[in-house]
Amino acid sequence: MLIDALRTPDDRFADLPDFPWQPHYTESHAGLRMAYLDEGPRDAPVFLCLHGEPSWSFLYRKMIPVFLQAGGRVVAPDFYGFGRSDKPTDDAVYTWRFHRDSLVSFIEGLALNDVTLVCQDWGGLLGLTLPMQMKDRFSRLLVMNTALATGEQAPSEGFAAWKGFVASNPDLDVGALMARAIVGLSDAERRAYDAPFPSAAYKAGVRTFPAIVPVTADMEGADTSQQAAEYLQHEWDGPTFMAVGVQDPVLGPSVMMQLREIIHGCPQPLLIQDGGHFVQERGDIIARAAVEAWR
Repeated sequence: MLIDALRTPDDRFADLPDFPWQPHYTESHAGLRMAYLDEGPRDAPVFLCLHGEPSWSFLYRKMIPVFLQAGGRVVAPDFYGFGRSDKPTDDAVYTWRFHRDSLVSFIEGLALNDVTLVCQDWGGLLGLTLPMQMKDRFSRLLVMNTALATGEQAPSEGFAAWKGFVASNPDLDVGALMARAIVGLSDAERRAYDAPFPSAAYKAGVRTFPAIVPVTADMEGADTSQQAAEYLQHEWDGPTFMAVGVQDPVLGPSVMMQLREIIHGCPQPLLIQDGGHFVQERGDIIARAAVEAWR
């Protein structure tokens, strides 16, 4: 079955600052094209960089060079509805299961092994549920400003405010939002974050992501997230590195300390005092610290 989708014109991605890497593409059984970066030696350990809402792989531009310098292979997909990937027009397509299944297919399709999961926001909400299903593929975790949405705890006031804000702004100005959230963001960087979304028609993914976070135990994805929490607490034995953008009002220190208690062997986090929700904007510091910790 094919899914109706829009494809952002390539010229929207011209002259991206500090982002020289060219996209690759893979196509799903439903005819959707997913974009991803794939840099470095194909036989090297993989840094799988998963972005969140409403960003795309551009968010990792400061971390990618550090991982490549360390001899790694960097793979950074854009979720459907974001970045250069196709954007289904029907809001109902965007379910928790749809996004997770697309990641499983993506990892299996590229036959990724010896994977370090690098995740933030939705990259962790989805990505942290994958190691229990793909135990032989995942080796390390690099976790930033995210959570496991098990539906067992009430969402923070910050998340409730964000969810309400997006619901009341179906044509969310992504570039303006990122400029407010990231101190010192240049005009060129703001345009890069806005590039995937020429109009409201392209923003179904942006609109739906907050609404599908499993905030109650009966929501899709909550049971899988509960199982992932059990796995990470009792069976995960790989190295973990955690970094926290202290200024994040949604997934800041208190939420991350709860996640640290879940992940077996997770050390004290690196606190990025001037970092906000999109802490990858300080990502060179984080990537270097993680690589050094694992050396």
